[in-house]
Amino acid sequence: MPEQHEQEITEALAALSRGAPEAMDRLMPLVYRELKRIAHRQLGAESRGHTLSTTAVVHEAYLRLAEQTHVEWASPGQFFALAARAMRRVLIDYARQHRAARRGGPDRTVVPLDLLEHGDSAAISIDDRADSLLALDEALEGLRRMDERLARVVECRFFAGLTEVETSEALGVSQRTVSRDWQMARAWLHEALRRETA
Repeated sequence: MPEQHEQEITEALAALSRGAPEAMDRLMPLVYRELKRIAHRQLGAESRGHTLSTTAVVHEAYLRLAEQTHVEWASPGQFFALAARAMRRVLIDYARQHRAARRGGPDRTVVPLDLLEHGDSAAISIDDRADSLLALDEALEGLRRMDERLARVVECRFFAGLTEVETSEALGVSQRTVSRDWQMARAWLHEALRRETA
């Protein structure tokens, strides 16, 4: 991200932290392209005609972020980390609705363990993999109870599609820490999903 663009985002976030009502209007055009890129990556495997569009994910996640009234926005990285969490919630809510509409309720399903193999380029076909996504969400909540940072790394890498460098900036830790955390988180989640399918 160009330095000037990052500075404009930082200034808009600072104004938002001060409670300036017009700050959110200033922020949206500055972050929209990056939010759209993140959402597009997540929906890249969706078939034509699915009901969840990139624009819908971006707008819903943005609305959820706009409701965050008690956040001291420190940096663009922090904003995009929270955007990753908001997008995760959008995707999970959609998967729940899709599964309920398709099956009339939750069923036990086999979860493919390759779901986390391509953290920086994974695209989730929600219509086809709602059950897998929900199982991953449940496992991720277990991981969060054990280690909050590991769960946040998964949100950034898997749900937002951020690189290791972007994740390290978003979470304020070293790239080496992100790499180690991503490896540990994937191993933990693989084991949790394996137990789920056993």
